[in-house]
Amino acid sequence: METLPVIEMSALFDRADAAGRARVAGEIARACEAHGFFYLTGHGISLEVLANLETQSRAFFALPKAEKLKIDMARGGRAWRGFFPVGGELTSGVPDLKEGLYLGTDLPTDHPRVKAHLPMHGANLWPDALPGLKVAAETYMTGATRAATALMEGFSISLGLEDDYFRDTYTHEPTVLFRIFNYPAQGPHADARSWGVGEHTDYGLLTLLAQDRFGGLQVKAPGGWIEAPPIEGALVCNIGDMLERLTGGRYRSTPHRVKNVSGHDRLSFPLFFDPDFTAKMAPLPGVAATTGAEDRWDGASVHDFDGTYGEYLLSKVVRVFPNLVDEARG
Repeated sequence: METLPVIEMSALFDRADAAGRARVAGEIARACEAHGFFYLTGHGISLEVLANLETQSRAFFALPKAEKLKIDMARGGRAWRGFFPVGGELTSGVPDLKEGLYLGTDLPTDHPRVKAHLPMHGANLWPDALPGLKVAAETYMTGATRAATALMEGFSISLGLEDDYFRDTYTHEPTVLFRIFNYPAQGPHADARSWGVGEHTDYGLLTLLAQDRFGGLQVKAPGGWIEAPPIEGALVCNIGDMLERLTGGRYRSTPHRVKNVSGHDRLSFPLFFDPDFTAKMAPLPGVAATTGAEDRWDGASVHDFDGTYGEYLLSKVVRVFPNLVDEARG
């Protein structure tokens, strides 16, 4: 049975280890050309941090719905933060069987981008009834962002670029969005059409995903759909549409989906490490632009897009949370 590769990334934290960094970069290139998905170890996030995040998240989703709705996404406005109930998020127009909490880089009201009313920028919303969630989530976000920053150096090396190319060009002020998702138990006899989240690709550069022990993630590999079961302490990494765009299709943004048939509520924690909201998206140096339609789940081509990452992201918000679009666009 086809499985995803496992990459040990710790060498990327050591600038002096040129050989180790080159080895990791080679593994990244092979994984991205084959699957666009891989497991990640050596990322620096401890089992204790992961366990505390899971404990606090389960406590949050166990709160009464009325308590969770005190931080409903409608209260987050253009920052696109807060809680949504089961069925409140759409994939390809179909409600997902999950509930979640949307978070991101926490910006004060006097931050220049917030004052400029830039969508997707602002303050997180936290439940008063569970102060420990803020500590657990922020600790994880700090560690995952650090790992993603180092990982992008590996991507730069894998593409024959300077180590800091992505940081200097696209992620000096990255768009970092974090989600805490709960997929209620469906059971083994759930409707075949009932997906926790349907087939989709991610939007930006890369996603780092922590998942609990129950699994349910499926990846569309060249040979068909395969399971991506949890490995204790490991993260799942996948690339997004903009990295496919930048590499001219060499690295592919791979469709994936979730069906929870474990009989238990399933938690997942994706952190999206994406380009600056204002960054212009164009192929990397030496990469020939690719145009035209392609065989994708949505029938669209990321190579036909021309604009900033923020424009691309907002075009996707229309389909995910249509009731928030007017507020997000301001």
